[in-house]
Amino acid sequence: MDLSTVLNVAQKVANSIGSMGVALTAVTIPGADSVNDRLSKTNEKGESMMEIGLGIHGEAGMRQCPLMTCDDIAKEMLSAIQSYGRETDDSKIVPLYNPGDELLVLVNNLGGTSNFEMSLLARSIVSQLEDDAKCKATRVLVGSFMTSFDMQGASVSIMPLVGDTKNMLPYIDAATNATAWGNVDAWVGDGASRPSDIEINEVPGLSSDSNESSSLPPVLIENFASIASSVLAQCSKALIEAEPLLTKYDTIVGDADCGITMERGATEISKRLEAGKLQLDHPSLLFADLADAVSASMGGTSGILLELMFRKMSTSLSSSDEGITTKEFASAFKAGIEAISFYGGAQVGSRTMLDALFPASSVIVSGGGSVASVREGAEAGRKGADSTAEMEHAEAGRSNYLSKDVLMGTPDPGAVAVAIVLEAMTKVIS
Repeated sequence: MDLSTVLNVAQKVANSIGSMGVALTAVTIPGADSVNDRLSKTNEKGESMMEIGLGIHGEAGMRQCPLMTCDDIAKEMLSAIQSYGRETDDSKIVPLYNPGDELLVLVNNLGGTSNFEMSLLARSIVSQLEDDAKCKATRVLVGSFMTSFDMQGASVSIMPLVGDTKNMLPYIDAATNATAWGNVDAWVGDGASRPSDIEINEVPGLSSDSNESSSLPPVLIENFASIASSVLAQCSKALIEAEPLLTKYDTIVGDADCGITMERGATEISKRLEAGKLQLDHPSLLFADLADAVSASMGGTSGILLELMFRKMSTSLSSSDEGITTKEFASAFKAGIEAISFYGGAQVGSRTMLDALFPASSVIVSGGGSVASVREGAEAGRKGADSTAEMEHAEAGRSNYLSKDVLMGTPDPGAVAVAIVLEAMTKVIS
């Protein structure tokens, strides 16, 4: 099928699925200096704890509770899925499935659960769906579709085969060479759009194809190459050293990989800087190279958004009319941040890196990119990062479904990373 048809099918499926995860242990990202021991502790009665609703990366869930039987776990998961339900065309929330519906049921091993336990959980889920909810489990898929390393836990995903998804079984049953999808047990029962995607050209000049050296405006910042080299070295060093702190924060309010992701990006930039693979003579070329370095090393949402920022800065600096001064540099910084906001959908107050970036850029732009404005911008960025620790809700990112009790007191790690970079810059520029 053509890509638009594939997109249409995938969106219909995504809109029709309810999913819930539980775990007995948390996950520690390999290479992290600190261990995620959130579920290794007992309650005041000395009972071992499990978590309901945690994320695939180990993000904190809705609540912790003492260990339960398979039947009780299944009841808890199905109740949560039904409570959240699905949104109808008139924006009403209705139960995901109703008596008589045919269901596709996927029981996913989060990595460290035995096949025996997975079978018990699957049996409990199917029993409650068919006996209590009076539905038909037409397909039950049990296996390791998406693991969280060796986390002891499981997730269940349910899709009613009604309406837009009524005829999806041929796609589910079709042969595939996808590794995870092939390594599952399938039980066959006897029961038989969002708004159009934003085009990349809606942020003018995001593409960096126009960066031909011969047509670039002159750089009017004295000793730019030397300053850029020192700034990159200092910022990379600061981010690498901050990995344990960022990982600590992200273990609490995210998926525990912010520190490692930032460290990877900083390490890659540092390596390319030392190898002479970054074009330091012109900022437009430099930021295009930084975008490539981030794309090749970071991954994840933060990597994508930072790549977008650098590419937007690159194209902004390639189109200056008279030459590149600190003022144009500041304007390009602001444009890059606006690209993050546009594509990421977050604003100031969303509890993301933008809570540090926007205040910093506002100060720097108003000061024309002067040394003094950069120092004041770093202070504003730090204040913005610190303010995220007092935000009760997150509107974007991995923290957007965490409770107030989990979020309060811990700053957003992405915002902290921005503050660290800005502060590192002030140690170099003069």
